[in-house]
Amino acid sequence: MHSVPNRPIVLVILDGWGVSSAAQGNAVSHASTPYFDELCSRYPSTELSASGASVGLPDGVAAGSEIGHMNIGAGRVVRTDAARISEAIAGGEFFENEILKTAFANAANGRVHLIGLLSDGDVHSSPETLYALLRMAKRMGVKNAFVHGILDGRDVPPRTADIYVEALEIKMADIGLGKIASLCGRFLAMDSDNNWERTARVFTMLTLADGERSFDALTAVRSSFLRGISDEFIAPIVIEQAPDVPVATISDGDLVIFFNHRADGMRQLVRSLTVPDAASSAAKPVIDAVCLTAYDAGRDLTVAFPADAGGRTVASMLDDRQINNYRITDGDRFAHVTNFFNGATDAIGAYEFRVKLPAASSADRESEPELTSFKTTDKALRAIESDPNGVFIINLPAAALVAETGDFARTVEAVQYVDTCLGGIVEKVRDAGGVAIVTSSHANCVAGNGERTTIDPDAKLPFHLVDEGSRYLKLRSGGSLQDVGSTLLALAGIEIPDEMTGRDLRIT
Repeated sequence: MHSVPNRPIVLVILDGWGVSSAAQGNAVSHASTPYFDELCSRYPSTELSASGASVGLPDGVAAGSEIGHMNIGAGRVVRTDAARISEAIAGGEFFENEILKTAFANAANGRVHLIGLLSDGDVHSSPETLYALLRMAKRMGVKNAFVHGILDGRDVPPRTADIYVEALEIKMADIGLGKIASLCGRFLAMDSDNNWERTARVFTMLTLADGERSFDALTAVRSSFLRGISDEFIAPIVIEQAPDVPVATISDGDLVIFFNHRADGMRQLVRSLTVPDAASSAAKPVIDAVCLTAYDAGRDLTVAFPADAGGRTVASMLDDRQINNYRITDGDRFAHVTNFFNGATDAIGAYEFRVKLPAASSADRESEPELTSFKTTDKALRAIESDPNGVFIINLPAAALVAETGDFARTVEAVQYVDTCLGGIVEKVRDAGGVAIVTSSHANCVAGNGERTTIDPDAKLPFHLVDEGSRYLKLRSGGSLQDVGSTLLALAGIEIPDEMTGRDLRIT
C-alpha cells in the first residue's frame, strides 16, 4: 500500500480567468473579487504562460479550455492533434498521408462524404482541414464529393453559420469539387451525453434524407435564422438537386471521412454509422470510414492521424500511488477534467471518482450567469469533508461559458459568482488543514478587445498556492500550464517522472 497525502490537496481551475493589463473586455478587472484579491495579497502567486510553444500551439495562438486542461493534466507540453494537422497541411505532409491517399484512391470512381463542423473556432475542427481534404480528393481523381456540414454557433458567434456555408461554397467552386448535401446544428449532430435520439435524427438525415428540404443551403440557413433558430439548434436540412431528389445520401460502398480533430463531439455519430447493429442491419449502409483523429479507442476504426504516444500523467501517477482523486464540475466541462486531463483517454482510474453536475442550457448563460457554480461548490465541499486525504480537481467554468455569449455585463456577474464560490472552497481547505492550487485553463474573460471568440495570447493565467504553512514561500516566474500538474504531484509527495517537462513551481 502506497502512502497517501495526510491532508486534502485541492486544484481549483477557474476556466476563463486570466491576468491582463488590458481594460477593454476584461471582465476580471471590472468585477468585484474580494476572495481572489485576498489570495493575491496573502499567499504566494505567479503568472503562467498559456499560448504558443508553451502549450504546444503555434506562436501567437492562445490555449482554449481543452488545451489548457490537457497541459495541466499531462505535466508537459502537449502537441495537439489540431496543431499536428495544421502543420501537416502547411508542410505538405497531409497530402502524402497514406491512409487518406488509399481511401481516396479506392473511392475515385465512387462517392466521398465529408462530415464535420463548419467553423473556424479551431476547437473541434478547422476549415483548412476540410479544404485540404477537398483539394486532395480532386488530385486523387475523385469525381463526387459531398459535404455534410455541422453548424456551430458556440465556438464562434451565433447566427454566423451562413457565413461559413457561403465560404465553403466559394471554396468548392474554386477547387472544382464538392457539393453541400446536408446541414444540421451541433446540438443534434455532436451530442456527447448519450442523447441517442438526437444522433438518430442526424443518422436518418445522412442515410435516408430525412429532414427539411431545400434547393439552396444558404437560403435554408437564413430561413432558420428568420424563424428564430440559431446555428447549433438548426434541425436537419437536406439539399435537393431536383424535387424530391437529394444531392446525396450515404449508401453502401461510399467513403465517409469525419474531419473534426476533436473526438468527443463525433463519437456518437461515428458509432451510429460504423458500428453494426444486428437489430436494424438492413437500414445501416456498409461504408468505408476514416476518422481524422482517434475518436473511439475501443473501436477498430481507421484513423488518419493516430495520437502521439503519451507518457505518464497526473492521473496515472495518482492511480499508481492509490490516491483517491475526485473530478468535480458540470456537464459542459466534464470531458475537460476527465478525458482531456487524463491525456485524451477514456480510461478511468481505479481511484478516480467523478462528480458531474447537469450542464446549464444556453439560455441559462444569459439569464443565470452563475450557472452551476454553487451546486458544484457544494459537491466539492462535501467531497473534501468525506476524504481528508484525497486530491480534488474542481472546475468552475461559469465565467468562461458566459464569456462565450459575448455579454460583457453578464460575464462580469459570472466572475463575481465564481469568486464567491472560490472563497467557500478556500475556507474549507484552510479549515481542513489542506493546500490548494488556484489557477485557470485559458483566459477568454480578459480578451482585451471585447470579442468573445478571441483570446489574447499575451494574457497570463494566475497561479496561487494556498497553504498556511507556506505563506512566505516564493514561486518561480516564467512558468506555464505544464508546471501546474507537476506542482500538484510534488505537493502529494510524488516524484515527478522524467517525461514530465513541467517542474514544481515552488522555490524551496
